[in-house]
Amino acid sequence: MSTPAPETERDERANPFERDLLPARPDGLRNRMYRLLFHHETPAERNFDIALIVTILVSVIVVLLDSEPAVKDRWHSALLAAEWAFTIVFTIEYGLRLWAVRRPLRYATSFFGVIDLLAILPSYLSLLFAGSQYLLVIRVLRLLRVFRVLKLVQYSSEASVLITAMARSRRKISVFVCALITIVVIFGALMYVVEGPEHGFTSIPTGMYWAVVTMGTVGFGDISPGTPFGRFVTSILILIGYSIIAVPTGIYTAELASTLRPKRRHVRCSECGLQDHEQEAWHCRRCGHGLPQDEPAG
Repeated sequence: MSTPAPETERDERANPFERDLLPARPDGLRNRMYRLLFHHETPAERNFDIALIVTILVSVIVVLLDSEPAVKDRWHSALLAAEWAFTIVFTIEYGLRLWAVRRPLRYATSFFGVIDLLAILPSYLSLLFAGSQYLLVIRVLRLLRVFRVLKLVQYSSEASVLITAMARSRRKISVFVCALITIVVIFGALMYVVEGPEHGFTSIPTGMYWAVVTMGTVGFGDISPGTPFGRFVTSILILIGYSIIAVPTGIYTAELASTLRPKRRHVRCSECGLQDHEQEAWHCRRCGHGLPQDEPAG
């Protein structure tokens, strides 16, 4: 008789977001349900994923239609019944996923587990808070499962490069954001003093809102300066906005280029003295002389 796999094992056939989940049973109904819900190798598993994606799309369309007044006045009862029907279906599916895995809490706190819960929660909250059902559009996040059906998980390594570059640039971007907030506070307070409530600057936070809109070159026009000096300050802030709008992009691009750059090792060639070589080089790229392999990589 087969025994359950150790907790340390991983299901390599599952998608990367659910790879640490294991079936509750090595065989039987729960194992078959696990494969249907979490795998996509067989036609039945792929057909289930496709049916799930179509159901998610239809459920989101129902929520969107229910928010349109003309449609809601005529079809509200039918749309409400459809919303609850989809909610019941997704609730059953969520319960089956918890039942099919060995550690339900691990799935419930995983990336897709949280999304699956949020996909059904607004319907039940609408019983207590009117209008909560419109948050059901969060179900569109479940379409991320399309990566499984289309076998796009092979691009996860490329995505990790982008995430790594973003993580490496987080400190520089944090400094930039702090400087940006400082500029917003200073100019917001300045415009409050210069323009005052008679021109719409009723408080410093209102001035800060204006500064953000102006520096972002959006310019809604709901608040605008009325004095010559205020217009001068506005012009300066617009120029500052244009000057710094590309700063975070430059920071991230530089880190991305650094991440994509091949790693180098710094070891001196005993023949020609060249120190910069490829990470896995065995011979000098200038003279071809053998490189010492016992020195640490740079």
